[in-house]
Amino acid sequence: MSGLNGGQPAPTGQAQRPPAEVRFADDLARLRDDDTGDRPPGWALSLRAARRFVLGDESLGIRRKFVGDPSLVDRALVTLATSRGLMLVGEPGTAKSLLSELLAAAVSGDSTLTIQGGAATTEDQIKYSWNYALLVAEGPSTRSLVPAPLLRGMSEGRVVRFEEITRCPLEVQDCLLSPLSDRVIAIPELTGGESMRFARDGFNIIATANTRDRGVNEMSSALKRRFNFETVFPIEDFDTELSLVTAEATALLQRSGVGVEPRRDVLEVLVTTFRELRTGQTARGDTMERISSVMSTAEAVSVAHAIGLRGWFLRGEPGTAADLVSCLAGTAAKDSPEDLAKLRRYLEQQARTRQGEQWQALHHSRHLLPG
Repeated sequence: MSGLNGGQPAPTGQAQRPPAEVRFADDLARLRDDDTGDRPPGWALSLRAARRFVLGDESLGIRRKFVGDPSLVDRALVTLATSRGLMLVGEPGTAKSLLSELLAAAVSGDSTLTIQGGAATTEDQIKYSWNYALLVAEGPSTRSLVPAPLLRGMSEGRVVRFEEITRCPLEVQDCLLSPLSDRVIAIPELTGGESMRFARDGFNIIATANTRDRGVNEMSSALKRRFNFETVFPIEDFDTELSLVTAEATALLQRSGVGVEPRRDVLEVLVTTFRELRTGQTARGDTMERISSVMSTAEAVSVAHAIGLRGWFLRGEPGTAADLVSCLAGTAAKDSPEDLAKLRRYLEQQARTRQGEQWQALHHSRHLLPG
């Protein structure tokens, strides 16, 4: 069989997903060497070089990393050069986090100052906390202070990423008001000049929120005013989405020790199925039932990865349409039991009428769905 890595197991002991500045270190170094543009204070690259990092530059051999509207990237970079934070909103799986990571790596050379929002997120995890052993022994001091991502970003002049900000309670979100407006954090436990930490050039915040979470913890009007909002939309073009799913799934399979490439015809069926279940409309323009589960490009990549793993490690071959059906069940049935019934009806009604070996196999494999 033609193999991605000659059938050899993937290297062990490596990080499963290194940060962008590590994965694309060569690109960043090449851009820095070639960068002659003016840079905003505190930035590692000029705006033009940062744009090329995200959107690619064939002349330098830098591939495109974010598939989306180039004008969105332009607006995002300009926002980060201002005193306003950047808020990326959109459906789950539209690469908001990836874009946030790439922007932080381009602007600061570091994308790891990250806060993961959630119901249990506290101000200590965002701003700073204390080494309580030193606190008891010495009292409040800079030695006992433990900076969290926000304080580090302000002190070092770096971009801070705040993922899923609307999952945090409102009062926790509002701890960003002073850092965004006055560019300062007050530390009342300290005295003198150490009690106020002012942001250095290069500091800003990129926050993300998915549109399905609106209303969970709605942002205050005061905090909204301190952000520029940009919407990241799903990929509209089929061929572009198919190419992205193929490239990402191939890379994941290679890293997982899979010795064959994914079958393109299986991926074509996968991407078509995801797009139709996501939009509630077939490629022919027929209206169909739309499921409530997230059928994003990111989910499609995850399913493509699972298909390849299932086929290779169970049978020593690429995944098939039967594997696709089995892997789809876990994606489609996350939000509502009714979604599984809608998926079954889709396979019965739509896949049956399509031409092609994999479509027919998809229809005949519908019995593999649970229930």
